[in-house]
Amino acid sequence: MPPFKATRAASGPAKGRGAPSNIEGRFEQWQREREDDGWWRDDAEAPRLPTIVIKEHARSIIARNDSPDLPFDRSINPYQGCEHGCVYCYARPAHAYFGLSPGLDFETRIYAKHAAPDLLREALARPGYDCAPIAIGGNTDPYQPVERDLRITRGVIEVLAETDHPFTVITKNALIERDIDLLAPMAARRLARAYVSITSLDRRLSSTLEPRASAPHRRIETIRRLHQAGIPVGVMVAPVIPFITDRFLEGILEQARAAGASTAGYIVLRLPHEVAPLMREWLKAHHPLKAEHAMSLVRQMRGGRDYDARWRIRQTGTGAFATLVARRFAVAAERLGLSVDRSPLDTTRFRPPRTGPQLNLF
Repeated sequence: MPPFKATRAASGPAKGRGAPSNIEGRFEQWQREREDDGWWRDDAEAPRLPTIVIKEHARSIIARNDSPDLPFDRSINPYQGCEHGCVYCYARPAHAYFGLSPGLDFETRIYAKHAAPDLLREALARPGYDCAPIAIGGNTDPYQPVERDLRITRGVIEVLAETDHPFTVITKNALIERDIDLLAPMAARRLARAYVSITSLDRRLSSTLEPRASAPHRRIETIRRLHQAGIPVGVMVAPVIPFITDRFLEGILEQARAAGASTAGYIVLRLPHEVAPLMREWLKAHHPLKAEHAMSLVRQMRGGRDYDARWRIRQTGTGAFATLVARRFAVAAERLGLSVDRSPLDTTRFRPPRTGPQLNLF
């Protein structure tokens, strides 16, 4: 049985949350629509919704993929759902498989894989395990607010540090600085690399677009602190939202480079399944005069649809606007000396973890 769904007042954004509604998942038998019965006051403050953490009894922790447009073939996501509340998050539709909404449920009903470090240790100890860099946080953010207390991501990195296993990590939360004591020694041995995702440089815009992520200026400072600790760090301008955040593209790259970023990448807005209506709701609520034009540009990049899931195209889009974004990124990256290439991490140091009472011979 899935946990009960988040509820809120019939109108107005939920305070501190990104999704404007608790839209039904695509597998639900019933679709519900909100209707104002006149009892809601325009000046009434929307209630706060609590975060509920659900223990997920995972049987494995390393997810494999053969996607030709991803630079890794395995990843670890300590959490399902994300308290950051980024309305644009392409991971939202996964909550529908739990019988929950990709809307508010996604950011208030967080599944935590408490056994992740132990599961990782078991996986790395299996005979024949082939070592290759693991991406931490390819789906949901490993440093979202609940990690401060649960420390599951830190436990995963501790296992990787113990076994000299290479990994990358991507986040939009300054909480990653807590683990510099683990990341820096691994980075010195070419075993770790970090990426910070930045969407805009407007703190007010960020507070509605990604309400519980670190503020943009704080993410720039995180890049600086990671760089100062000797950790190779890159910036991801993601997502580029037409007519809303695309104007920040060059500025993000410039500030990230000044802070010490050495690599950069970008991804245009992706709207799979329920993310498209959520994005339309958000635009209507926060940028009503820009909503129509923004969605028109999205469809221009997606062949007249809200989304095109084809490999590689899903990351960059097609058409005139997508080409313009790609050109702007390339020109700015070249001017700033930001590389899109990533030097390989060292896989030769890996040693399987000890899982039994027997001590190592040497």
